[in-house]
Amino acid sequence: VQLVESGGGLVQPGGSLRLSCAASGFAFSRYDMNWYRQPPGKERELVATIRSAGGSTVYAGSVKGRFTISRDNFKSTVYLQMNSLKPEDTAVYYCKARVVSVDYWGKGTLVTVSS
Repeated sequence: VQLVESGGGLVQPGGSLRLSCAASGFAFSRYDMNWYRQPPGKERELVATIRSAGGSTVYAGSVKGRFTISRDNFKSTVYLQMNSLKPEDTAVYYCKARVVSVDYWGKGTLVTVSS
């Protein structure tokens, strides 16, 4: 299993970024996918989940209405569209999949929201 995040960078408050996570090594369409983030000096936290079947989504309260998780099962890729970014969204963003009861993580991509 391999998860590779991309799309992070420096953005001004109020701006947007789209993160991608390319997955390989497992039957992507059969598994829920998750985005987590870890702000500097803080614990890692769940940001959003998209289910395998039906594609229903769940969001942390802090990002609801601003972030959108989506998936492309043909490309084995999960996305996180982030709008109206705030300085407190600054973090390393990680993609995670639980495959056969084992958690797999990408290496993360840094998002910095600053003027």
